[in-house]
Amino acid sequence: MDFKFRPLNFYIIIPAHNEAKVIAKTLRSLVNQTLPAKKIVVVNDHSTDDTKAIVDDFVAKHSNIAVVHTVSSDEHLPGSKIINAFYKGYETLDDAYDVICKYDADLIFPKHYLEQLASHFNKNERLGMAAGFCYIEKNNNWVLENLTRKDHIRGALKAYRKSCFLDIGKLKSSMGWDTVDELLAKYYDWELLTDESLHVKHLKPTGISYNKASKYLQGEAMYKLRYGFTITLISALKLAYKKRSFTLFKDYMSGYFRGQRHNLEQLVTEDQGRFIRQLRWKGMLGKLK
Repeated sequence: MDFKFRPLNFYIIIPAHNEAKVIAKTLRSLVNQTLPAKKIVVVNDHSTDDTKAIVDDFVAKHSNIAVVHTVSSDEHLPGSKIINAFYKGYETLDDAYDVICKYDADLIFPKHYLEQLASHFNKNERLGMAAGFCYIEKNNNWVLENLTRKDHIRGALKAYRKSCFLDIGKLKSSMGWDTVDELLAKYYDWELLTDESLHVKHLKPTGISYNKASKYLQGEAMYKLRYGFTITLISALKLAYKKRSFTLFKDYMSGYFRGQRHNLEQLVTEDQGRFIRQLRWKGMLGKLK
């Protein structure tokens, strides 16, 4: 189908904590894009290595790169820490963007990455989110980092059309933020796209070690997404099985019941929760068929 390519304004926010070994490669891959980002903001979140000096050097050389230096807790808090850092960058930006991205600081993007995303957004006015796939190095080969289903956009490389980003209420400062964004996008009738031709090198493969205080957060997130007991049970079993850990299953369910017991603030409305449950059931029943 013919369409007129319109260069879109990409604003990119990169939360970074002690990323001195990799962030130069990420920024270099972004400044060399065939469609340059209009603005790139690195949020240096309490780094104690050379991250600040490396980013400051890029800022001095590239007018579209800025940095925010901030200090947060040293405690590892999955979800909330990185999204709080994201907002430190977001607060410095104007609203003249077409697409806003939350990217990790350990990625190498192919040169045409943003141009290809712009092409997808231009072709489909109902496309709300788009991304490529993360690849990790194994035995000197780059292979797909196969952690989730292929229609899920990884938290490491989120890109949102502006109107979709605003519809979903921006990003939630909580574990599960990178699931609720997609569910709410679908609730507001936005489409998602993952492009298998876009291979992004992920320099630090996902493998977070949660502390004792945060090990229940996955289950709490299921509660806050209004999954209900049965969907939470099935989801917890599936995740624990994939990771070959019955202890994780117990932690997930304990987190869910903790959420109930403490009446934690939920991330979605009752109507959105009803939609999410229907969507989850549809997906699970579809796999059975």
